[in-house]
Amino acid sequence: MNPKKIKFNDRKFKEAILFLLSQSPNKTIEGKKKLAKLLYFADFDLYEKTQKTITGDVYYALPMGPVPSGLEEITAEMGKKKMLGIKQVEERGDYNPTEVYRCLIEPDLSVFDNEEKKMLDRIVVKYGNLNGKQLEELSHVEAPYIGTELKNKIPYELAFYRGTDFSAIQR
Repeated sequence: MNPKKIKFNDRKFKEAILFLLSQSPNKTIEGKKKLAKLLYFADFDLYEKTQKTITGDVYYALPMGPVPSGLEEITAEMGKKKMLGIKQVEERGDYNPTEVYRCLIEPDLSVFDNEEKKMLDRIVVKYGNLNGKQLEELSHVEAPYIGTELKNKIPYELAFYRGTDFSAIQR
């Protein structure tokens, strides 16, 4: 297998966020952790299946699981451009506030090819009802996270050691 060169795609990153939000109850996702993990599963599942990614972003192994490097900057930009509503919700005094993201515009699905759309749909069905902690726990038992030292870049090639069942994806 000769992996293809991965290039960051700012537009697909933004549209993937909008799509994931648009498919969530009230077009809202609570928590940066949940959003980060949904993007991780979308990119690494697609890479495992096709050697392509949706966003092309670099993911880092952080204590709470894989995080795309562009998440903070891109969500902040999307907030300024009124694509996303972002609010801080205090849950407990000893915790950092939770960022709640709300979709303010509809995603442009024309940026995705058929395989990417199917993968995003699969991510919503498979992981959309889970919370950030549950997604963190799932990501922590996967080869890409286990095989990467904390704070280091996660190689996409580690996706091949996951053994994901893609049989439910429509061909």
